[in-house]
Amino acid sequence: MSTIDRPSWTERIHRCWRAAPIAWLSGVRRAGKTTLGRTIANAEVFNCDLPSVAARLEDPEHFFRSLGTRVIVLDEVHQLGDPSRILKIAADEFPKLRVLATGSSTLAATAKFRDSLAGRKRAVHLLPVLATELAAFGIVDLRVRLLHGGLPGALLADAPDPEFYAEWLDSFFARDIQELFRVEKRGAFLKLVEILLRQSGGLAEITTLGRATSLSRPTVMNYLEILQMTHAITVLRPFHGGGRQEILHQPKIYGFDTGFVAHCLGWNELREQDCGLLWEHVVLESLQALTDPAKLHYWRDKAKREVDFVIPRRGGCDAIECKWSASSFDPAGLVALRAAHPGGRNIVVVPQGRTHTRRFGELEVTLAPIEAMAGVLAG
Repeated sequence: MSTIDRPSWTERIHRCWRAAPIAWLSGVRRAGKTTLGRTIANAEVFNCDLPSVAARLEDPEHFFRSLGTRVIVLDEVHQLGDPSRILKIAADEFPKLRVLATGSSTLAATAKFRDSLAGRKRAVHLLPVLATELAAFGIVDLRVRLLHGGLPGALLADAPDPEFYAEWLDSFFARDIQELFRVEKRGAFLKLVEILLRQSGGLAEITTLGRATSLSRPTVMNYLEILQMTHAITVLRPFHGGGRQEILHQPKIYGFDTGFVAHCLGWNELREQDCGLLWEHVVLESLQALTDPAKLHYWRDKAKREVDFVIPRRGGCDAIECKWSASSFDPAGLVALRAAHPGGRNIVVVPQGRTHTRRFGELEVTLAPIEAMAGVLAG
């Protein structure tokens, strides 16, 4: 597969370097971190999985002095014995050097990082291929992205390959979970992952998950934290103002990729009624790329009226609904939200069309295609 430029991500890395000497690029296995690193202009790439590279980095001062470039990529840097020490030396002793360090998890996920590198790094979370990137990958049918997922290898395959997803899960456990966290209950852990993918986008009941996997509540909570740190799930907390009719605590959990969700649901092809769930995931990924993921919430009341995503803002919140078909939009959730939280914009994200505003009684709603979402949120 030829290298495909992903300029928005390259620009994010350069923005990090303008603020700090180290850019930490994380993302799930096969999201394209190594390929992205190789597209950085004038960068020298080192695979830290290789014994020869690890040997050279045993003397980091000599290694950094010997470089013929000011931009390097340390791929899979967590494989080194003391990666934070090496990155700290790079930042403190070679201030003109710019380092892109990659790994599957957040930097804090492994005990190998004995130093948080505060002030020396900025982080980029590489997401599966976004809807706005599909043209660069030669994908014209959005349904392909929904069914295959956004990992480049799966996205560009002629058809979904069950062996790809099964092998990925095996590798994920062996390389990202077992090596970093020493999780011993492989079967129960992977069963939890499968359940979360099948129920992706739904409310999470810790007790129910524990019963289904024969894991204790503390163990389920620990595994969920691990899955968050390795970017395998996104946990959304409810937005609320403390109202008695609002859901206050129960989270929603999304799997990291539509291809894996479809695979675990047994979908080999998509019916029209399947697309809405997967579309919600694609919109979430775009929102994660456009805003601070920690600010993303959902809203739901005890009458089960719901808004897909909510972003708190001063004086209110922006409410975002996802609709595969604009004609299926029902404003009931937004009306209920605005009764409790009146300030903010109402946005319905659809696959295509033009951005326009409609009124539903007193409610003003902006309908926008996903490629216009960045402009609508910034407006």
